[in-house]
Amino acid sequence: MDQIVASTKRIELAIGGMTCASCVARVEKVLKRVPGVRDVSVNLATERANILAGPEVAVPALTAAVVKAGYSASPARAPTPDRAGRELFELLAAFVLAAPVAVAGMAMPVPGWVQLGCATLVQFWLGARFYRAGFLAAIGGSGNMDLLVALGTSAAYGLSVWDFFDGGPLYFESAVAVIALVRLGKYLEGRAKRDAAKAVSGLRKLRPDQAHLASGLDVPVAKLRVADEILIRPGERVPVDGEVLDGEGSVDESPVTGEALPQPRGPGARLLAGTLNLDAVLRLRVSAAVGESFLDRMARLIDQAQAAKPRVQRLADRVSAWFVPVVLVLAAVTFAGWLLHGASMPQAVINAVSVLVIACPCALGLATPAAIMAGTGAAAKAGILFRDADALEAAAKIDILAFDKTGTLTTGKPVLACVERLGGLDEVRLRAIGAALAARDTHPLAAPLRRDGVRPAENFKILPGRGVRGDLDGVGYLFGSARLVPAAPPRHDEKSWSYLATEEGEVLGAFGFTDSIRPGAAEAVQRLRAAGVETLLLTGDRAEAGQALARTLGISRVEAQATPEHKREVIESLRRQGRHVAMVGDGINDAAALAAADAGMAMGNGADVAIEAAPISLLRADLALAPAALDLASRTWRILKQGLFWALIYNALGIPAAALGLLSPALAGGAMAASSLCVLGNAMRLRHWRVK
Repeated sequence: MDQIVASTKRIELAIGGMTCASCVARVEKVLKRVPGVRDVSVNLATERANILAGPEVAVPALTAAVVKAGYSASPARAPTPDRAGRELFELLAAFVLAAPVAVAGMAMPVPGWVQLGCATLVQFWLGARFYRAGFLAAIGGSGNMDLLVALGTSAAYGLSVWDFFDGGPLYFESAVAVIALVRLGKYLEGRAKRDAAKAVSGLRKLRPDQAHLASGLDVPVAKLRVADEILIRPGERVPVDGEVLDGEGSVDESPVTGEALPQPRGPGARLLAGTLNLDAVLRLRVSAAVGESFLDRMARLIDQAQAAKPRVQRLADRVSAWFVPVVLVLAAVTFAGWLLHGASMPQAVINAVSVLVIACPCALGLATPAAIMAGTGAAAKAGILFRDADALEAAAKIDILAFDKTGTLTTGKPVLACVERLGGLDEVRLRAIGAALAARDTHPLAAPLRRDGVRPAENFKILPGRGVRGDLDGVGYLFGSARLVPAAPPRHDEKSWSYLATEEGEVLGAFGFTDSIRPGAAEAVQRLRAAGVETLLLTGDRAEAGQALARTLGISRVEAQATPEHKREVIESLRRQGRHVAMVGDGINDAAALAAADAGMAMGNGADVAIEAAPISLLRADLALAPAALDLASRTWRILKQGLFWALIYNALGIPAAALGLLSPALAGGAMAASSLCVLGNAMRLRHWRVK
């Protein structure tokens, strides 16, 4: 086994031109045909191909195979052009060019040559991508929405060109409307793909480019090796995972682990890449090679979770797999049947084209984007962002929702919960001394102690990683953790404790801090339970803190002291049991779990990588948006399926009528427009949805 692993290499390619799941299947198919390739996984969301190949496989051979199949390919690290501006320009051009044709379709006088010119530009310039993708799907042995768009619009356009020169009625509006609206859906989908690609880069931005060797030299982080010794200065981020050799200080781990409070770190402690050193010079021995740090492993976890997640094929594409050949056969049968019954060639062509025009996937193509656009529009107004249609479908099926604790159910800001007397001073005096010592302290726990008008302690000094000392009314005081006040009685509950003592060692009091519960958390949990959704708390905090919060909010299950990997494993275990899992989190430590869940929800005030990794973003710190997102997704998906159902019913009734000659192309176009209006009207009901 080791020999096999050693004789293979992983290659990552950036793939361009994929539009749907059939494109993914074709790219995987052509790459697997390259000699020496052992496994291929293509990710549509990130537009990446991960290839496991033998050492003899060269990148040019892989890119050539992809290009031959009709797509673009380049090494993943190579810069890729940003096509967002061009796509937006082409989308606007499609609607501008479609305007005069649509006006003509409403019986307003527009010269035929103007309609022909506009429709030709839309059909062969802005609709070229549908021809290309449809052709690739056809030669790959499958049908998709692109193929339906290409066939239907070509039928309407071709008949209109014929009638333009023959003096008959024109049907250009059927073609241009389909292309313009489907291009809108493709543009929104492309934007979501670009956002998804930012997830992993957000992790690596936490790591500095340079490191300070203990010898005094600055070197690129990429040149660090295991056992190298480096210095981390106050205010700097840790570049690699390592063990503290010298120095004691506080480290802010919240961007990486989600821990709200800075953690004391001294000799023997492990530091993670991406964490922030607050107040002391630390000497660190590198313990993980570049590429194997916590951040790198988190990046790989996100990639793996996204690649392993089964992509639900678009409902419209599933329908088109059999719909396209059936329509082609029916059109051919119609043409032959009328000829056999003595009809003229033009009459047979007109009836066959009527079949294709009425089967043009306008309503079928609008059912998905109309519902998605209406649903996501209503969601955006409420502060909810769905990445794509897969996110909507997944959220509509959720039966269990897992919450992160710090920064999600809680605010991530400590509050003073209680003050306990341990000596001869009363609580008022203890609070006063604490406020005097906190006046010049920069530690997060000092904030809830500060009071206006309090005289700061004299001879104040920060004791890195332990606490502070200062003089007040001629008495020297210590305030900090049990490491600073070892005589303090230990506490084992959900609170974080700091102790006040004299420099002579007399313990005077204990201050208990908690992370305040986010407003609306209990109501959000209650709404989820009322909707039949089970709730679960996943936290890296102590079991006591997790259980106490769960009891307060009414959460049914708790997984405490959970590492990022353990959170992901819990999510994956639930999914293997057949559960449909959502996850709400805000920190980088939640990113892998968010990606592994069926529907990951990132709090909008959380880490960027968590937001990018999650299919759903809650754009403000309001937990009421979590049950609201599930409710809106359910409504949106129900309306989407209704649209597809009625589009199919329309075709089931309209195609036979057209084949029997009961519908002219003009009536077929009108029926198609009517079906589209019904689908759009049904979808627009979502605009009235509001967060409860």
